[in-house]
Amino acid sequence: MKRALLAALVGTCLLGLSACSSLEKRPAPLLQVAEGDIHLNGRLSIQVNNTANGRPTGGNVGFDLNGRPAAGQLELSTPLGSLLARATWGDGEVRLKTPEMDRSFEDLDALTRELLGEAIPVAALFDWLQGRPWPQMSSSALEGKNTQGFEQLGWRIDTSRFDAVAKQGLIIATRGPYLADPAVVLRARIEP
Repeated sequence: MKRALLAALVGTCLLGLSACSSLEKRPAPLLQVAEGDIHLNGRLSIQVNNTANGRPTGGNVGFDLNGRPAAGQLELSTPLGSLLARATWGDGEVRLKTPEMDRSFEDLDALTRELLGEAIPVAALFDWLQGRPWPQMSSSALEGKNTQGFEQLGWRIDTSRFDAVAKQGLIIATRGPYLADPAVVLRARIEP
C-alpha cells in the first residue's frame, strides 16, 4: 500500500507530468489568524535515497504553504501550475486530496511518512523555511568556512543561499547517511 501511494503521488506530482488530471484551485482555508501564521510559496524538491534498492525517489513541485503547524494548507502543483495535491490540517484532522484519492491521516508526520517512507518534521519545517531553527527544540550552528545554518532534530539546515531579510532564496535540509538511512534531501526555493 505504501509503495503504491508513494508511486502515485511521487510519480504523478513530484515528476510534474502535465498530462495528468488536476484538482480545482481554491483559496487557502479561512483560518483564525494566529501568531506564527505564514504564507510561503516557491519550488520544492525532495529526494529520498533508499540504499536497500539503490534507487532514489522524488522530484520537483511548486508549493503554496499557508497557516501554521496547528492549522493550514499545502498545495503542490506542476511547473505549469496544475494543482496536483492539497493537504489540509486543523482541529485534529489531516487530509490529503489528489485527483485519485481523498485520505485522512493521524498527523502531518504520518502523512509524510506514508508518502515518502520518512517522516518530515513539518512543525519544524515552518521555521526552517524562514531560515531559522524551530524554537521548540535545541539546535546548534553549523561550523565551517562559508557555512551558514544549523542542525536540529538530526537534520542539517543550510541557509547560506537564503536572504532572511527579503525572506527568499534557497533552503536545503538534509538528513544524511551519517545519521540514518535512507538519506533525505529537501530543497525549497522560497519566492517573494
